Amino acid sequence: MNVLLVYAHPEPKSLNGALKDFTVQRLQAAGHTVQVSDLYAMNWKAALDADDAPERDTNRPFDASRDSKLAYAQGTQAADIATEQEKLLWADALILQFPLWWFSMPAILKGWVERVYAYGFAYGVGEHSDSRWGERYGEGKMKGKRAMLMVTTGGWDSHYSTRGINGPIDDLLFPINHGILYYPGFDVVPPFVSYRTSRMDAAKFAATCEELGVRLDELWSTRPIAYRQQNAGDYEIPALTLKDEIAPGVEGFDAHTR
Repeated sequence: MNVLLVYAHPEPKSLNGALKDFTVQRLQAAGHTVQVSDLYAMNWKAALDADDAPERDTNRPFDASRDSKLAYAQGTQAADIATEQEKLLWADALILQFPLWWFSMPAILKGWVERVYAYGFAYGVGEHSDSRWGERYGEGKMKGKRAMLMVTTGGWDSHYSTRGINGPIDDLLFPINHGILYYPGFDVVPPFVSYRTSRMDAAKFAATCEELGVRLDELWSTRPIAYRQQNAGDYEIPALTLKDEIAPGVEGFDAHTR
């Protein structure tokens, strides 16, 4: 299988750097082909702006969606964007690896998503009608591919429990798992999260690698998170709210998981 690892940490000698190297070695040893997009090493431009559509009509104000759509359709996107899109199309699985900074991904990784997920590539695709509302949330260009988050955090696992002060980790990662990965069609497997990383010693690192190795070995057999498909009958279209008979009394993120 082909695996794309998008890695967002500025220090190669960090824990994340060591886990990245372990991940590449483990996947390659199992016979997989791996590409790494090391965003800091690539000096990735995080800001989505007019430079991403270099041949746009400069007589009009820059419009992120419109100009992204035209640049993608006409093959005139910035070269770094097109390269990352090619990697995504090549990959059978995507891994996003990052430290949890201020309850989300680092800005450079968010910028990768904003620029690479162009209109017509990751969103704005498919029929919009009274029975369908685009190819997304279970459909789209990434349908049939797998995705997983690899996350490190300094907080304890109890801090991210259902009654922990930081909020449940699944809730914090929902916008990424559901809104960034499931939206364009990935089958999203549960994240790999390493907690209390400031207390990492040799024994804990060995145990972390052992646990991560199992998750990587089972990447294609792990049951994906059971998100509800948008166009499969659970949602009113075009309102895109759950039908009254679906998960009655359940609200929030949990309502969108079967």
